[in-house]
Amino acid sequence: MNSQSSSASQISTGIPIALTIAGSDSSGGAGIQADLKAFSALGAYGASVITALTAQNTRGVTDIHTPPASFVTAQMDAVFQDLDVDAVKLGMLANAEVVRAVAASLRRYQPRFVILDTVMISKSGHALLQPDAVAALRDELLPLADLITPNLPEAAALLGVAPATNEDEMEQQAQALRALGARNVLVKGGHLGGDLSPDWLVSAEGVERFNAPRIAAHNTHGTGCTLSAALAALRPRRSDWSSTVRDAKAYLNGALAASDELRIGHGIGPVHHFHAIWPKA
Repeated sequence: MNSQSSSASQISTGIPIALTIAGSDSSGGAGIQADLKAFSALGAYGASVITALTAQNTRGVTDIHTPPASFVTAQMDAVFQDLDVDAVKLGMLANAEVVRAVAASLRRYQPRFVILDTVMISKSGHALLQPDAVAALRDELLPLADLITPNLPEAAALLGVAPATNEDEMEQQAQALRALGARNVLVKGGHLGGDLSPDWLVSAEGVERFNAPRIAAHNTHGTGCTLSAALAALRPRRSDWSSTVRDAKAYLNGALAASDELRIGHGIGPVHHFHAIWPKA
């Protein structure tokens, strides 16, 4: 959350500690569980602060329990008062009280990098962020984030506009989100459809387009969580956001391409976080 340069002295030489502040997915495909898997796969030590408990499987979310915001604060205090956290990934934050509690703790502890995954709706269409929390997230957390990673519906909700329908509108909305306080914005273009899946990174250094062929995988549960977690795991050992995004996307694409090796559940299964480590099926 502090302004960072791209000098080599910024790069971590040890094992980075990455903290995920997010909801729990009881089936293990998204949220806290996906984040910890991505951290481990990419060589980072993972810690967690749980903001919500979901009753969830590959078919959808059936219930959500949100702990008191004071308990979220207590978890953050426990982690930051003992661990030297290099990067924080923010995911599902549930309600405005939790958003404000997380923002207050981030201002207190000032971690080096903060990646905000603006989680609002699950893959199955279940609301994961209460309506009153959208304004709190925009006002409280965007100015604290080094990078935000909205998809097209999330970017539109934060701005109060219609979702982008082309890449020009994606870039314009990314610029508008920077104007709201986010230092760097990665707008994900998966909802555009077509054979390609373009993402746009807009930062103080300029604008960069990342493109990749769309991977025809059935198992896509947790893709957004996994990408933002990969960004948190990799950023302490990269010199800038451009190289971090490139390497995080390469990891996610590999996890997607190998995802059908997994036979998990009867709905939309998870990506294969350990595709480069586990023996082939």
